[in-house]
Amino acid sequence: MCGIAGLFGSSSALAERTAVMGAALAHRGPDAAAEWVDAQAGIGLAHRRLAIQDLSPAGAQPMVSACGRWVLCYNGEIYSGAAMRAALPGHPWRGHSDTEALLETIAARGLEAALTASIGMFAFALWDREARELTLVRDRLGIKPLYWQVEGETLRFGSELKAILAVAPAPETDPAALADYLRLGYIRAPRSIYQGIGKLEPGCLLRLRAGEAPRIARWWRLETALSGPRVTDPEQGCALIETALAEAVRGRMISDVPFGAFLSGGIDSTLITALMQEASPDPVHSFSIGSPERGYDEAGHARAVAAHLGTCHTELEVDEAACLAAVPGLGAVYDEPFGDSSSVPTRLLSQLTRVHVTVALSGDGGDELFAGYNRHRWYAALEGTRWPRPVRRAAGTALRALPPGLADRAGRAAGLGGAARRLHKLAGLLTAEGMEAAYGAMVTQWARDDAPDLPAPDWPGLSAVERMQALDLQTYLPDDILTKVDRASMAHALEVRVPFLDHRVVEAAFRLAPPLKLAGGRTKRVLRAMLDERLPSQVMERPKQGFAIPIERWLRGALSDWAGDLISGTDWPGLGVDAAPIRAAWEAHRRGRADHADRLWTALMLADWAARAPAPETSGTGV
Repeated sequence: MCGIAGLFGSSSALAERTAVMGAALAHRGPDAAAEWVDAQAGIGLAHRRLAIQDLSPAGAQPMVSACGRWVLCYNGEIYSGAAMRAALPGHPWRGHSDTEALLETIAARGLEAALTASIGMFAFALWDREARELTLVRDRLGIKPLYWQVEGETLRFGSELKAILAVAPAPETDPAALADYLRLGYIRAPRSIYQGIGKLEPGCLLRLRAGEAPRIARWWRLETALSGPRVTDPEQGCALIETALAEAVRGRMISDVPFGAFLSGGIDSTLITALMQEASPDPVHSFSIGSPERGYDEAGHARAVAAHLGTCHTELEVDEAACLAAVPGLGAVYDEPFGDSSSVPTRLLSQLTRVHVTVALSGDGGDELFAGYNRHRWYAALEGTRWPRPVRRAAGTALRALPPGLADRAGRAAGLGGAARRLHKLAGLLTAEGMEAAYGAMVTQWARDDAPDLPAPDWPGLSAVERMQALDLQTYLPDDILTKVDRASMAHALEVRVPFLDHRVVEAAFRLAPPLKLAGGRTKRVLRAMLDERLPSQVMERPKQGFAIPIERWLRGALSDWAGDLISGTDWPGLGVDAAPIRAAWEAHRRGRADHADRLWTALMLADWAARAPAPETSGTGV
């Protein structure tokens, strides 16, 4: 796990600019820094190393292939390195890093074959010295980030926006990205908050030669996960997932540095930790954070699971002061507006974990693959059913009694009746964030008109809930969940690995017939069956609980001054946002007349980002 950056097509102060870009990513790789520059070709690659496999100089980057043709600058981990090495018998290996396995496979068998053989998470830049062609590649599910910009004849890229902005003026805000953010709470690839700077989409690669336009192609498609025959038998389904997931977990325990697991006590993290413990001769290190806030504390559940599994468990109770201290400045971590409030506990958990280990496995992806979100359950109950108006009204009343945040989006679901409006009307449930109805009034008309649609994949053979899952995997997962985890963890130089997002597990999950994932209001059926064999039911049976903080109360209390100052002091029209609805929502929330916590948090994270973002056309180092 590392930070990568670089330029192509530039000759002015190339070595200095390349080094500046790398320095902007020092937090991602504190173990080593290096650059590779070919001034004649106009290419510079920067690498900040977090050493995980092969801690020796033999694993250093940027790495030149043994034949001398290829140069690789790589962020991530590939767990199939041993198999890739075995496929090249007699090769004179310098070390045992996954970087070298990837690079020499490219040199010997070509990029396409190397990508097919690569199991893991990665974003990398590959320079072909012979063809003078740069290729940028992002992994199948978008676990690792990659931003890019073409300005004139120069391409710049980096693991984070700050690498690009370290050497280039900040462009104007993209109004379509702003509208996307205010609707969703995150910005979907291929856009970033800035015009002209994009995110390479998951499963895509970009090729560029001097004097030519970038060529983007998709090297992996989620649809490939739908090609296998459906599994309808519960025992066969459990065996299929257990085999794939156990292998994914074992592969992600390959490390030359200490590793552990995030453990919330929920289904996904518990199953990952249990499989780790089964594969380890020693107690696995597990980590959780607790909170004195009633309704927001998962520590007790995690403690009970850890005791049963026999892990070496570390728990930190985070009080309100620690959480509040982590709130201001989140915009500096994410480089663009990011409205998921669970970024706060994720950041604190990463900080705690990094004190003890360098690598942690997490349960991210389980909800998307196995229909684990409440919205999946609600939609399954509503799908194909025409509810009489009194029933819908009663359901709406009950749903509005749910905890803050859930009530807003659940209430919208309750008003939906016929099957004709099923899927795209329920797209508002795909994230907490509910789209135009909640946020549209905040955005000026020109931004709202530019807002992209959120179409659910219409692939044959999928149920409506599965289409929601597929959309989650293409949007909410990479652009919210994985973005949150990557920035929060890498801010503390912690590598987080996600076994559920091994593409073999993804493909196996989509082979399951829908009832094996969700039936009778019971989510993640196959995962629950796997846990039933490992833990007593009383340890696991509890309502689903998100990784959340009490934003509603904090905005009326300890965060009130901070929020009020941001709302009153931000130039909302300058951002392309109508201030009146925000200020009205703030007053109603502050006085306890309504709960606008979710939408206010989204607006506040935009304001916090704007307060710290470089001004357009004035940023950069000038070197």
